[in-house]
Amino acid sequence: MDPQERAQTTSLAMRHALTMQPDARRVVIKLFVPGEDAQLVQNRASSLIERMLRLDEDEIARLLDDVLTRFAGRHHDLLTTFSHHFDLVHHRVPPDAELSPNARMLIGAYFSHEYAIEAAALCNPSMVPHPDQSGLQPGELRAAISLRQIGEGHISSIGFCSAVLGPDDSFRLEDRDGPLLVGERTGARHQRDALAAGLAELELDNELSATVLAALPESYSEEEFEDVLGHLPGELLARPTTGETLAFLREIVATDYAVAFPATVPLHQRVLWPAAPAESNGMEDARFVQTEDAEGRITYAATYTAYDGRQIAGRMLQTRDLRHFEVTALRGPAARNKGMALFPRAVNGRHLALCRSDGETLGLSERDESNRWHAAVPLLMPHRGWDLIQVGNCGSPVETSDGWLVLTHGVGPMRRYAIGAMLLDLDNPERVIADLPHGLLEPDEIEREGYVPNVVYSCGGMLHDGRFWLPYGASDVRVGFASISIDSLLGAMVPVS
Repeated sequence: MDPQERAQTTSLAMRHALTMQPDARRVVIKLFVPGEDAQLVQNRASSLIERMLRLDEDEIARLLDDVLTRFAGRHHDLLTTFSHHFDLVHHRVPPDAELSPNARMLIGAYFSHEYAIEAAALCNPSMVPHPDQSGLQPGELRAAISLRQIGEGHISSIGFCSAVLGPDDSFRLEDRDGPLLVGERTGARHQRDALAAGLAELELDNELSATVLAALPESYSEEEFEDVLGHLPGELLARPTTGETLAFLREIVATDYAVAFPATVPLHQRVLWPAAPAESNGMEDARFVQTEDAEGRITYAATYTAYDGRQIAGRMLQTRDLRHFEVTALRGPAARNKGMALFPRAVNGRHLALCRSDGETLGLSERDESNRWHAAVPLLMPHRGWDLIQVGNCGSPVETSDGWLVLTHGVGPMRRYAIGAMLLDLDNPERVIADLPHGLLEPDEIEREGYVPNVVYSCGGMLHDGRFWLPYGASDVRVGFASISIDSLLGAMVPVS
């Protein structure tokens, strides 16, 4: 089929011919501990290692060679991963056992497995300008696209790909082949105000917590944090609430971390995998936006939903290069539900975000000096037939000369999603100045079928060459792409009195 035969247009939005399907060949290598994945946990690590110790060196070499032959081309530096996994279980090896390098690598291999990160679904993308704009023709812009990848057990991770936009309505996806790599957790710089916000959220204010806050610098490492805890006065350590307070302090600090990738690993091979207890069951719906800091340097930020299997929590990623990521918890009333989306810049000195803290109304929240997001001011309530269940955003606001363009989503009968749009005042975003009286994009007959039927949903688009470019998830199984003339979209808006 000619790709253009798939392209469709509505009154405003043009669907592009290309779609992205989940690819079960995209795998990462993870730690595997036999028995710990069962309903009744019974760790079998020691018995496995005992059986391996009975193998002779020839058999060990043969087995290791077979593993490398089968799997080396599918992963970055497989032997380093095996070595790391051996280090995680080496305490199970009897102290008197002498292990050859091959034996250590083979033990690491037995405690490893492949995980297909998008075997179940690929959905809910966002789009920002790519840090690398080399090798392009006039009128083209390279975009970095974040992806929600869902695999076995409905565990979500964040992946990336890239596309070239323009000139005009031209669109092409770039290669995303090759082995994947999970980012390596590195030492993070923690912020004292973030710790204070976490303590305030728990309503934990006692002499021990106050002493710790007073002793910490504005920015500190995990080693500096533990050093402060190690020098607390004995009188405070003897108080009955000390154990609980120390546990909460460590838990709050541990939720923030950093992840880095080697510069040699391209963006489309990088995977942000859950790395903290709060997100152990998934990192969902990252909403990336390009921002500019106080010194004029370009940065990227993204909010996402962390899920531990029972509770959700708002989190934020910050990065200058999409290679080194700082991960922090979002605090305050507005961060207690899904779907926060940051404004790309401060508005009259105010740091703002769209949110849906009540679960059904799209609102506007402001971050205070204590790093807490205030209760939201309502912007859009469910009021039309196609959005009576709930409304929310489809990514960060996009600045235009007419106002802040916000793409929205609404949920109607049979839990059918559709994408709409509205316009906020540039200087006073609490004020809705116009909206689109009808849906901009709805699931067509192909898009309505999938893992979660009847859904179109985006986590953010961007402007380029007079068009608004919108990647979107279709029924939580595939990713489609649309673009809209920005003048036509703004012209179709109806003023709100």
